[in-house]
Formats: sequence, C-alpha cells, structure tokens
Amino acid sequence: MSILNLIAYTLLGVFIFSCLDRSETTTSGDIISDIDFTWNIPDNIPLPVIPENNSMTEAKFQLGRYLFYDERLSGNSSQSCSSCHQQDKAFSDGIDLAIGSTGEIHPRNSQSLVNVAYNPTITWANPSLRDLETQIMIPLFGENPIEQGITDESLPTVIQRLKEEAIYDELFVAAFPNDSEHYTTEQIVKAIACFVRALTSFNSPYDQFLAGDETAISASALRGRDLFFSESLECFHCHGGYNFTDSVMDRTMTFIERPFHNTGLFNIDGNGDYPDDNQGVFEITGDPDDRGKFRAVTLRNVAVSAPFMHDGSIATLDEVLDFYSDGGRNITSGPNQGDGRLNPLKDGFVTGFSLSEEERSDVVSFLESLTDSTFIENSRFQNPWNSN
Repeated sequence: MSILNLIAYTLLGVFIFSCLDRSETTTSGDIISDIDFTWNIPDNIPLPVIPENNSMTEAKFQLGRYLFYDERLSGNSSQSCSSCHQQDKAFSDGIDLAIGSTGEIHPRNSQSLVNVAYNPTITWANPSLRDLETQIMIPLFGENPIEQGITDESLPTVIQRLKEEAIYDELFVAAFPNDSEHYTTEQIVKAIACFVRALTSFNSPYDQFLAGDETAISASALRGRDLFFSESLECFHCHGGYNFTDSVMDRTMTFIERPFHNTGLFNIDGNGDYPDDNQGVFEITGDPDDRGKFRAVTLRNVAVSAPFMHDGSIATLDEVLDFYSDGGRNITSGPNQGDGRLNPLKDGFVTGFSLSEEERSDVVSFLESLTDSTFIENSRFQNPWNSN
C-alpha cells in the first residue's frame, strides 16, 4: 500500500468511528507510558496522555529532535519541520500562511506547538485528527497542500540521505533497541511525535506569579488579568484553564470535550459562509452549522507567535482586541465581503466589548506575561545540527 493510501485509510477509519463524536469518556486503562522520561512540568500541572504504542523515552526524544530539524527529511532537501515551527516564535513561523517545500502556500497559519501534547485534536479544524502520530504523516507525505513533499517514489532517496549521516545509526538503535530494522517511516514518525510532545511550557512570569512571586508581573498585567477573566470580555470561556484554551486533555480527565468556535471572522454574503478553502470543521463533517468553526489555540507564548487566527489575517495583539471588541469582522468589499459581526453561526461569547486605552494596554500586558522565555530559549529544544 502506498504512503498516501495509508494516510487516507487511516484518516477515513478515524473519521468513521470518532469524528462526529466530539466528546468521550476515558477509562482506567488510560495510557501512562513515560517511565523512562523526565517531564519539565510543575507539580500543579497534570501530565499529558501518552499513546500506548509510542512510549516517551529520552533516546526517542533525541532522535526526534534531530529529525525535526533535518532538511533532508523533505522531498527536495529544502525544508524541515522547524521551517514552519521555529523555537523563538514558540514553534510557529511568523508568517500568515505556511509555505511548503515546493513553494506551495498552505491555506492556514502554522500553529504553535506549545503544549501540543495536551491537545485533544491536533489541527485547526479536524475533530477526527486526535494524535500526533497520525497528524505528522500529513505534512511529511501529503499532497494537498505539499509541505515536506515526500512521495512513494522519493521516500527511498530520503531514507538514504538519513543513512548517510553517521549519527543516525546510533540514534535509531538507541531509540528502538528491540527493532530488527531501522530507518522505517513508523520509527521516524514516532520519534518526531515524542520530541514534539515534550515541548511543554509552564514557566511564564504569570506562572511564577501564581507560584508566589508577587513581583513576577506588573500592576498593568494584573489589571489585564482581571479584565481577561471578566464576564465583560468573556475571553476565559475559550481561553481559560491551565493551558489557556478550552481544548485540553490530560491524565486527570474522565470526560474529554473537543470544542470548536466560530468567531465571526467572515460572513460572506451574510449567510454564514467562510472562504471556500477555509470553511473549518464543515470541511470534515459536512454539517452546515460547522461552517467557520475552528479550535481555540493556547494563549501561552501568544506574544511571540503572531500573526493570529486560522488564516493569519490578524497581525498584532492590538488588532486581535479590535476584532473581539467589535464582536467580529466587517469586510466591506471584495470576494469575502460580509459582516462577521452578524454571522448567524457565531459563538455566543463573541458579543463585543468596550475598552479604554489603559484597559487595552493592561490586557496586552497580561497576554505578554504568558511568554515563557525559558521555553523559547531552552537548549534542550534547540537545533542539534548547529552544535555538530
């Protein structure tokens, strides 16, 4: 079976059995398979769920780190995973729409990988895509759009490139000591998933404040916090909790929800439509009520992960506040013309609000206090090829 057919069958199976069910009850058999791995997670934060068939190990993490930063893991040796997920930008890329290895532009913004281990769904708007191992196959081998651009024909060449790098022999054997064969697609995917799951960030100034350091954030940020968690702004409904999103999963949960939201970014012709190539969950379910629904991303490190929204169409945090204070976006001309404030499918929490200039500055200060400099500067997550 070809790589592309394997992806298609995998996603079809996941869709049939789970996509229409956006919640689930977990059992006592939930997986904890990280006995050979040390998490950098505070005691007050629950540990993420790890799949039974891909335990966390230090050796697998290290192999995944090398692969994540290796441009040879693309069809034309021009792009690595890190091309769209850069550490100084909280593992996003700083541009509105991602660009693949052949120059093809992705219709969506590259999400930050901060705390992706806690996501019950992985991408912007696919309720059926629930684990990193399945998702990683898509940028590596997918054709619409082309990202890493590996095909059935080019895969042997890509593997040979890796084999010619001496350090990989040691890394693959250490990561998969019980396997008789190495350099397999499954091993590559599992190792990258292991590295990405370890990208946890819980040491921002706001975290330090919560831990008892009253000097960690400014008075302005404290006022901004109160506004953020107020019923007048409503931000916390979609961006609350320890990961600042309502889309979260961890080992303490017995009931997992997978929410998606329409924020009124578009309302083409006044009927609730979004652009044809960016219709949200509707593209998966076919349910007209799912038009424009996307996952609320974590706000951790949000100040370094601009631009914002699923299409990268909002450039700054100030502009994000403009958008939400207006209760949506009014596009007055062009092919996407329509008043998003009146979108009939818009989430009920996006109603608009008023802020003074000082209050606006306070909210931005609070959002900036969620930047974890120890995460974006952590040498453990940096490009290992730079030191070789």
